[in-house]
Amino acid sequence: MITKEKKTAIINEYARKPGDTGSPEVQIAILTARIQELTEHLKVNQKDHHSRRGLLKMVGKRRGLLDYLKKTDLEGYRELIVKLGIRK
Repeated sequence: MITKEKKTAIINEYARKPGDTGSPEVQIAILTARIQELTEHLKVNQKDHHSRRGLLKMVGKRRGLLDYLKKTDLEGYRELIVKLGIRK
């Protein structure tokens, strides 16, 4: 779980305007933070298959949001994947 403070910081960094929590950029950034934390958890707990399934669902959801962003705003997509360190 990401903390409330960390989530607020991510929202403030990636929001298009103040109070924006639903834009694809914000959603992708939050999912990326959750994926990174869950990946660290799974390095320690290799047999936690329930969390692994949740991780795969989050990765799929992020992929769909990235595809949508790529379709609607190609330059924004390119900037976001560089900023978040996501490989294509």
